[in-house]
Amino acid sequence: MTAPKVVKEIARRYNPRATQCFLHAAIPAADSYRHARTVMTTSLKTTRLAAWDHAYLWHPFTQMQEWEQDMPLIIEKGRGPYLIDTEGRKYLDGTSSIWVNLHGHRHPRLDRALTAQLRNIAHSTLLGLSNPPAIRLARELIRLAPKGLRRVFYSDNGSTAVEVALKMAVQYWQQRQPTAGPKNSFLHLKLAYHGDTVGAVSVGNIELFHARFRALLFPTLQVDPPYCYRCPLGLIYPACRMACIDPLEAIVKTRHRELAGVILEPLVQAAAGMVTAPPGYLTRVRELCTKYNVLLIADEVATGFGRTGKMFACQHEGVTPDLMAVSKGLTGGYMPLAATLTTEKIYGAFLGRYEEWKTFFHGHSYTGNPLGCAVALANIEVFRREKTLTHVRKQASLLARLLRPLAALDHVGDIRQCGFMVGIELVQDRNTGSPYPLERRIGHLVTRACREQGLLLRPLGNILALVPPLSIRPRELTKMVAILHRAIVETTDDRAAPL
Repeated sequence: MTAPKVVKEIARRYNPRATQCFLHAAIPAADSYRHARTVMTTSLKTTRLAAWDHAYLWHPFTQMQEWEQDMPLIIEKGRGPYLIDTEGRKYLDGTSSIWVNLHGHRHPRLDRALTAQLRNIAHSTLLGLSNPPAIRLARELIRLAPKGLRRVFYSDNGSTAVEVALKMAVQYWQQRQPTAGPKNSFLHLKLAYHGDTVGAVSVGNIELFHARFRALLFPTLQVDPPYCYRCPLGLIYPACRMACIDPLEAIVKTRHRELAGVILEPLVQAAAGMVTAPPGYLTRVRELCTKYNVLLIADEVATGFGRTGKMFACQHEGVTPDLMAVSKGLTGGYMPLAATLTTEKIYGAFLGRYEEWKTFFHGHSYTGNPLGCAVALANIEVFRREKTLTHVRKQASLLARLLRPLAALDHVGDIRQCGFMVGIELVQDRNTGSPYPLERRIGHLVTRACREQGLLLRPLGNILALVPPLSIRPRELTKMVAILHRAIVETTDDRAAPL
């Protein structure tokens, strides 16, 4: 359908006044958008934007045939924990705009940092040059990171940060210890999600996302995750004595000569449904990697920057990985920026004479972007000034109390929480734990009900992910959980008609 026809169809469906503007105005189709501007109210503006969205945009992780049958929610502004659409309606941002926003939208200090940097320069390359924000941010990240991480390599997003870590690991073994064997494979957990680029997908295991691209991927080794609610071993924690570590240990013990690294999300497998590891699991993985001379790669893209109550999830167990990927919260939700942190030992393996070709031949056009680095520095300053981590730990306790009544609902099988990362798993039968068929789209239905009441969430299949901004106040947190409670009850009522 051509763009002008899409405009007319959207107008017919959602805005009768717009229909009159587009169908009865005696103007060429090519000029219809310009003409509409002269007669358009706020509602008409939304109609036009919706039509252009349907005509030109392709959204991520979205079935576009379905999308084009509905009026899109178009966010125009934000303030604190609220998102505001083009009609002026306010919604609580229950996902922190997919886990990136930390201190609320339009935080004054972050706004000022961005505009101040714009007065100097928006971008210059880090290839053969440097810039003050990138230098200062690298220093700050090392001050905050687990002890032993000493070097920072910038990229653009979580996927690229993971790709950098994977490539660094392989090249490190080639150059540092070539006698250690052809260490060019990786061990990861099932249900893992480390991004959508080919390397990151290779060490992931969410079949719905990744199965179609299997022909593009490099081979890896994988083990079951520590998913206590649906234990693959059929055991119960803590009586199991963390038996889920045994298969991982067996692989590391027998295949360590080919393993460049073990990669995992510390404490929480986020996209898997906020699957939380039992205490001590991360520590044990670190011990095994050290014992068998395998690098530990921590993907802190989702868990980093205060989400779990500490700056980085690894710090809960005093673990220092050999490589650590960060992104999402790095700029407080303002700019795309990522970093891969590593040790001086790994960095040293890349040093040599030019003709030895030990250089890490990897980089991106916007590596170390000054705007992103400037706002990331301001983000870290907000943590200090507003005592964000103390606030998160206090509010996480409140959140746990607020969630308790949900645990008694007939169709809530499990509630998992680590700081401000919450997964609520919906089930058909809580006694057996039998899941809803994905075709039922129960998570989607609940989030639609939440949206109607002013809360925006995005489900992970049958699992509702609640990831509030770190700065949220008790009143707004209470409101979020109350809306979620009502939406679950309304949607999972036995009288609700299945799709």
